[in-house]
Amino acid sequence: MGTQKLVVTHDIDALYIEQLKELLPSWEVIAGKDKNVWEPHIKDAEIIAGWKKGIENQGHLKEASLKWLQTWSAGVNSLPLQELEQKDILITSANGVHSYPISETIFALMLGLTRKIHAYVRNQSEKKWHHANLGLEIHEKTIGILGVGAIGQETAKIAKAFGMKVLGLRNSGKPAEFVDEMYTADQLHALLPQCDYVVITLPLTNETHHLFGEEQFKLMKDSAFLINIGRGNIIEEAELIKALQKKEIAGAGLDVFEKEPLDEKSPLWNMENVIITPHTAGSTEHYTRRVIEDIFIPNLKEYLKGETPSINLVDYEKGY
Repeated sequence: MGTQKLVVTHDIDALYIEQLKELLPSWEVIAGKDKNVWEPHIKDAEIIAGWKKGIENQGHLKEASLKWLQTWSAGVNSLPLQELEQKDILITSANGVHSYPISETIFALMLGLTRKIHAYVRNQSEKKWHHANLGLEIHEKTIGILGVGAIGQETAKIAKAFGMKVLGLRNSGKPAEFVDEMYTADQLHALLPQCDYVVITLPLTNETHHLFGEEQFKLMKDSAFLINIGRGNIIEEAELIKALQKKEIAGAGLDVFEKEPLDEKSPLWNMENVIITPHTAGSTEHYTRRVIEDIFIPNLKEYLKGETPSINLVDYEKGY
């Protein structure tokens, strides 16, 4: 049997490399973002931290030694899940790493739309002094959070600082701190008409694909704002555009899209009631530290004891 290998497909501090080597004294630890660094070792890696598109081809996944994959993202919908499941490969995600930066982005979008900051930024570029019909405020409004995981719970916590009523939606229907009322997935249509803000933090699964379409937009208040930081394919984008054009909803803050980058011809770019960010809601200076310290190293310690890594273990059946 050859030397066991850990491959990290990202640049990480030397401090973390040393910590990993201390935990894996007899292993070969390869780390680096450059494809030339990690690609030659993929086929022999027992553990990979950070999935790169095409690894399933470059590494000949069917013949690979891989036993455990730690992703660098919360979502796993872009992985070749069927192939990974067939090989009984454990997957743990980076879920929870994003709760602070994404909840901050959610409120940046909500406040930007509510207080017309996006309109004023446009006016500033034109040296234009205009009120922009500002009149709304966020305090004491109702927010519906679709997907009450780590991000959803942090969003609910912040919402309480604004005195908001918080409605949550999760498959289990299990109550959560800071959430006033919890709904299950089959109760979505009862939740939507109550909300001044609808925030999508759901993962993309077979159940959530195109969850939002014409029917859902018609159920929302015409004064409500939609925020999507989950996945673009949760929304039927053509129906969202129609709803915005018909003023069935007041506006949208969008970090994710059905096709990325967003097509330059998309009407969303020029809509005054839309704020677009380029799938950056989870970006943070603390990203790597949280993945390594909070998730990967604790999971690695369990793995080395012969245990199944417990933090963010992906359920193939659920898709997250």
